[in-house]
Amino acid sequence: MAEILVIAEQRDGAFRSASLEAIAAANSVKGEDDRLAVAIIGADPNAFVSDLSVEGVDEVIAIKAGSNDFQPDLVEAVVATLAEARKPALIAAAHGVDAWSYAPTVAAKLGFGFASDVQALRYEDGQLVATRAGYAEKVLVDLDFPGKEVVLVTIRTNVFDPAGGVGAPTVTAMDAPACEVSTTHVGWKEPEDAGGIDIPGSDFILSIGRGVGDESNVEQFLEMADQLGATLGCSRPIADNGWLPKARQVGQSGQLAANCRLYIAMGVSGSVQHQWGMKHVETIVAVNTDPEASIFSIARYGVVGDMFEIAEELENHF
Repeated sequence: MAEILVIAEQRDGAFRSASLEAIAAANSVKGEDDRLAVAIIGADPNAFVSDLSVEGVDEVIAIKAGSNDFQPDLVEAVVATLAEARKPALIAAAHGVDAWSYAPTVAAKLGFGFASDVQALRYEDGQLVATRAGYAEKVLVDLDFPGKEVVLVTIRTNVFDPAGGVGAPTVTAMDAPACEVSTTHVGWKEPEDAGGIDIPGSDFILSIGRGVGDESNVEQFLEMADQLGATLGCSRPIADNGWLPKARQVGQSGQLAANCRLYIAMGVSGSVQHQWGMKHVETIVAVNTDPEASIFSIARYGVVGDMFEIAEELENHF
């Protein structure tokens, strides 16, 4: 029997649903005799037991800390303590800003196998294999971990359906281990006024990327989006340049196109970070002059061509 450990997340006392996707990834390789434990750290960790009581979870480890503030040093200490006590074969967490700040360090310090942004897990001949993207999303790479008794992975969000159903896990309470922390939480940044822009709530998004070329060309696509009844979105470089407000950015450091059914990506290369915000969309139409652009790997329909010529054709039909 092997143990699998998932490190769940909360943010300022609110449960992070990406943890359920990490649990689903763990369930995908959980054997009949394996045991899945989920750890959650917080000022009142028992408040999250109901969120984590889903199918496949055998135990919730409720770890009491002094506050709900995220402290990477504290999470490192928790993972080290649990790994030493429980000897899990696999440790998983959601791939995001929290995991980025502790997972590689933990793996390096403790000598674990490590893979980030993992899209699939499986066992071959008794050995764990993790699949992730490589070469700017142009290929999928299988990684194995010879000689590693413990493997730590971060799971890409919006790939696994969140674990659901009703479980009846046991609950184990423990105090967070004492450790020195090198960061201090000073507060939360107030969200910017979106000005009525609702990327998460839009069902049709027209998004532009570097291919737009110049700020003077952006207005054309704002008008076209309005003509089409779409919300105009953009990739990070457009927002970083100040050509469009941050509220229109789709991606890991922007907005999730949560309810989008049709996504037209024009001049968007399709970086991992941008795909995070829209890969789950049922119908993606990509327009790019580069036939090797990563966006084509997830698009249902692809057009290799100039985004301005395609825009003109669209405008002529409305």
